[in-house]
Amino acid sequence: MATGYVTKSKQYGVPMRRRTWITAGAAWLAGAAARGTSAPLRVGLTAVMLADQAAFLAQWAAYLSQRLGTAVSFAVRDEYQPILDLLFGGQLDAAWICGYPYVRFERRLQLLAVPMYRGQPLYQSYLIRTAGVGSRIDSYADLRGKVFAYSDPLSNSGWLVAQGEFQAVGLVPSRDLKRTFFAHGHRNVAEAVAAELADAGSIDGYVWETMRLQRMAAALRTEVVWKSRLHGFPPLVTRAGEARPALQALRATLIAMQGDTEGRALLAALNLDGFIVGQPSIFDSIHALALRVPDSGVSA
Repeated sequence: MATGYVTKSKQYGVPMRRRTWITAGAAWLAGAAARGTSAPLRVGLTAVMLADQAAFLAQWAAYLSQRLGTAVSFAVRDEYQPILDLLFGGQLDAAWICGYPYVRFERRLQLLAVPMYRGQPLYQSYLIRTAGVGSRIDSYADLRGKVFAYSDPLSNSGWLVAQGEFQAVGLVPSRDLKRTFFAHGHRNVAEAVAAELADAGSIDGYVWETMRLQRMAAALRTEVVWKSRLHGFPPLVTRAGEARPALQALRATLIAMQGDTEGRALLAALNLDGFIVGQPSIFDSIHALALRVPDSGVSA
C-alpha cells in the first residue's frame, strides 16, 4: 500500500510521524481501561494503502474502537517486511499486506478481510512512464537500457508482476536494464518516475488511481502505458490459527462499514467500496505467478 495519503476532506490534513502508533485517543483508552475491556487490537498498515495522515487513522481507529468496545491502534511502516516481522512476532494482531506475501507465507497466515475496489476484490499492476517527455516506452519490451523503479521486494504489483513481464519479453533486468531500484512505496514509485529519476515503474493500480483522484502531483505527471490482468486485492490477514473473538469481531465490523454513514465516509476516503471475508482462491493468479518467478530473497 505508499508513503502518503490525501483525503477528500481538509480535516485529515495533519501529518503523521513515520514508525508511530495511531490510537483512538487517550481519553477513550482511559475509559476502556476503567471498564476492563479486552486488550487493544494492533493493526499494521503498509505501502498497500495511502495512509500517513494521523487525523484520518485516528478517526478510523475511533470508529472501530467504538463499535468493538476494544481499543484499536494502527502501526504504520513503509515496507512489508517490518510489518510481517511484527505480526509473526506477536506484536501485531492483524496487518494489511499484499497478495504476494500472503501466498508466499500462506502456511503462517489466514485471511481476515479483503477490500472491495470498483465492485470486485481485485486490482491491477500498472506500468507507468513520465508524462509528456516523448518517451517511447509503451510496454515492458521497451525497457531495455532504461532505469526502472520497483515498489517493494514483497509487492505483487510493484515487483512480482514486473518480473513475470520481463520473463515474458525475454529481458533480464540485471543485464538488460540500465538500472533498477526499490522506491519502497507505491507513491515513491510515482514520484521517482514523475521526477525522471526512473524512466518507468511498476505500481499498484489502486494506489495510482487514488493518487490521481486526489490530484496528487506525481500521478498527474505520470501516465499508464500497460495494465496487468486482475489479481486478488491486498488483504488484511492475521496469523494462522488465530480464532480470538476480538479478531472475528474486527472482521465483522470491517464488513459492516458499508452499512452506516460514518463507515461509508471512511471507505470513500480510502477509495474502497467495502470489505468482504474473501477466499484464498482470489489469490490463485498471484500464486501461479510466484511459482514462475524466483523469489526476491526476502524471508519472514
